[in-house]
Amino acid sequence: MSSVHAKATTKSLVLRNTLGTLFSAAGIAVVLVATTMDGSDGQMPMGLGAVLLIIGVFILTPLLSRPLIAAAAPLLRAFGVSGKLARQNSVRNPRRTAATASALMIGLTLITGMTVTAGSLQQAIDKMAASAIKADYVVSMANGNALSPDVEKKLKQTDGVTATSSMTNAVARVDGKTDEYLTGVNGAAIGELTGPKVDDGSFKVGGSQVVVDSTTAESHHWKAGSSFSIAFEDGKKQRLTVAGTYESNEYLSGILLDQSTLAPHTSDPYVMKVMAKTSGGASAAAQDKLEKALDNNPAIKVQDRKDISNEIAQMFTLMLNMLYGLLAMAVIVAVLGVINTLAMSVFERSQEIGMLRAIGLDRKGIKRMVRMESLVISLFGGVLGIGLGVFFGWAAGELLASKMPTYALVLPWARMGVFLLLAATVGVLAALWPARRAARLNMLEAIKAE
Repeated sequence: MSSVHAKATTKSLVLRNTLGTLFSAAGIAVVLVATTMDGSDGQMPMGLGAVLLIIGVFILTPLLSRPLIAAAAPLLRAFGVSGKLARQNSVRNPRRTAATASALMIGLTLITGMTVTAGSLQQAIDKMAASAIKADYVVSMANGNALSPDVEKKLKQTDGVTATSSMTNAVARVDGKTDEYLTGVNGAAIGELTGPKVDDGSFKVGGSQVVVDSTTAESHHWKAGSSFSIAFEDGKKQRLTVAGTYESNEYLSGILLDQSTLAPHTSDPYVMKVMAKTSGGASAAAQDKLEKALDNNPAIKVQDRKDISNEIAQMFTLMLNMLYGLLAMAVIVAVLGVINTLAMSVFERSQEIGMLRAIGLDRKGIKRMVRMESLVISLFGGVLGIGLGVFFGWAAGELLASKMPTYALVLPWARMGVFLLLAATVGVLAALWPARRAARLNMLEAIKAE
């Protein structure tokens, strides 16, 4: 960390910058290749590319510090001589500046990347819920277990309910080769309750006609009009025809067939959820009426589309809260790092500070110089971290988009502004003690210091 005893040679700087460039280029290339892969296939390359890029940027940070800190020169000029000296001191030892800013950079990279991904996912889930579900309410068990078949019967008898469909899960063997998931639905009402994008044919369920999600259809080389044999759980076989294929989502997937076709072959129906549409649409009164019809059972959830989106988003919120806790630890480390750097810098520049005092820079000017130096170093780490986080958030989103058509990048400008403000706060707080120490140095003793 010492600028006096660890001066960098030209050879070491060339080697460091070359290695950093190679690692960064390799990391970016691997991440970009991973974004072109399909879902889970790109996860490992994405992780490898991220590690390579972070290592590369870490190595290149001393080189990057000069142009990025120089960009702040116009703002620092507003603080006169103190601002100019702060900028020069920040780049006097780029390696020490880089080591100081790295802790904050890594913390902000992690949290910014997750915030970008979580925000984009939330919007994608909202869009998916709006486009895939036309039902006003979805009823399910709070613990994830199966519902009683009587739930749909009670909802049908409720005043104001115009359409219902339970979703009964089962497994069947297709063409005597592979097992596929079946979902029994009310064929007459499913088109009114759901609205997935149809890729081929029509979304028509009834009798021997079924609809299949595009992924399953592609794996079996099916299209609209294709037929296949299916063996139910009771061993009975039936030939079914594909009426159409649709894009799967979090709510609909697999082979959808009419309940009347599935029910005779299942002795214990596994009803995962029941969808319901009401005449007046979703409202507090309608939800209250449905809950009363189900005896206000606390184990049963009655959710509208917004409730479903929020429930899925809770998982990301929990993860973000954990990462915010990790960020708090990274901030503490960053504060200690900046304090250490500034304290060492003040000690090494004691004679220089004494000379500045002797030629007219007052105590306030000295404090301002140290504070500006601390602020610049912290913002440098913050800008790098937020930039890397946005890049990783975008890359992760490209993987998710292959499985979630409604995904689109959303940049949380407000939160990123808060993160940058946090970096500035770190700089201000870390400079309190070093700035006070520098301002209180005895002028004559400092000038005589070796």
